[in-house]
Amino acid sequence: MSEQSSTNHLKRTMSETTMYLIWMGIVLSVYGIGISYLGWRLITPFKLQSPYKMLAWTGLILMFMIPFSTFILVRFAEKASDALSWIGYVSLGIISFVFVGVFLRDIIYLFGFSAQKIYTLISSAPEIVDASKREFLLQTTNLAVIGAAGTLTAYGVYEARRRPSIINVDIPIARLPHDFDGFKIVQITDIHAGLTIKRDWIETVAEEVKNLSPDLIAFTGDLADGSVPHLKNDVAPLAGLTAPYGKFFVTGNHEYYSGAEAWVNHAREMGYDVLMNEYRTISKNGSSVVLAGVTDYSGGGFYPSHKSDPKKAFEGAAADATKILMAHQPRSLYQTDGLDLDLVLMGHTHGGQFFPWNFVATIGQPFIKGLNKWGEKTWAYVSKGTGYWGPPMRVGARSEITVLTLKKA
Repeated sequence: MSEQSSTNHLKRTMSETTMYLIWMGIVLSVYGIGISYLGWRLITPFKLQSPYKMLAWTGLILMFMIPFSTFILVRFAEKASDALSWIGYVSLGIISFVFVGVFLRDIIYLFGFSAQKIYTLISSAPEIVDASKREFLLQTTNLAVIGAAGTLTAYGVYEARRRPSIINVDIPIARLPHDFDGFKIVQITDIHAGLTIKRDWIETVAEEVKNLSPDLIAFTGDLADGSVPHLKNDVAPLAGLTAPYGKFFVTGNHEYYSGAEAWVNHAREMGYDVLMNEYRTISKNGSSVVLAGVTDYSGGGFYPSHKSDPKKAFEGAAADATKILMAHQPRSLYQTDGLDLDLVLMGHTHGGQFFPWNFVATIGQPFIKGLNKWGEKTWAYVSKGTGYWGPPMRVGARSEITVLTLKKA
């Protein structure tokens, strides 16, 4: 490697690390505030005596520290991160459910308290405060919230670890060549191999894809969370996938957190045609369609050469061809004006994965799941993801492997 190349590589590594640490700092601060709020509303009302009070606070602090220990370890000491991953991410999930339950309960309390105050002022009636009743109600609802969170966590883990559902979607396209009528594209996305998703689960995914006998495989990003040396054995089953018209890959945002250039090279080694703002012509019996792919919407923030550019991806393609675009994030649709696309395949949102993150997933994204219409003619399909990220939980958004069948409209 030349001195200039070494310098550029060092700069990129430092840039990735800096962005990662900034993101971690923001998340850590918000999460710390949430944990403090839970301690105030859950532990304090029970008026525990030592050593039980200390044990309760210690347990809550550990539930705060362990998930972020795994975030840091996966970046700087990957092998050590695996040991804590299940504990850390399940803790993160259950805290999420508990926080939402306690917060909603307190909002209801606030409205009730405000209504009582207003009534007292209007009616001039004496305010009756039953402190023991309020304390009993607070403690009872705390126990109810913890019980509900535990139940939802158990169900969420079960849903996340099930075999992905097979979603069949027909895509009617008016200008589709007759030879492509019935052409089957199998989309996988957001596998997130890493902390809790290992080779055994990925083997299940690969088996399902093989059984579907796809004409073409489209992998729309977020293959892994971690480095190639650490995870190449886990993702190896995906190398065995084949399709007569090829298998294609585009980068997701998590590739950039894990070393995008290394993962792009490894995806190629696994036999994937990695589309970096470029297209391929897919031919069948003399007819053809155009398949293009873009780098992740955020890619340019890591490497200037990875700036996502759908217009560049179709440069040189026949104007009247059926055009299909692979992208990771639905927000890439905002960059497609004037491209006359027939179908865009995306992932990233995980369908929200579980409440309340389904609302967070909508931020900046035009769609978070399913088949949608973008403009007058473009079909936009957003997969709920084949894996999951963070807490190994899904509630109301089961993972999927998608079979998109092109139909002559």
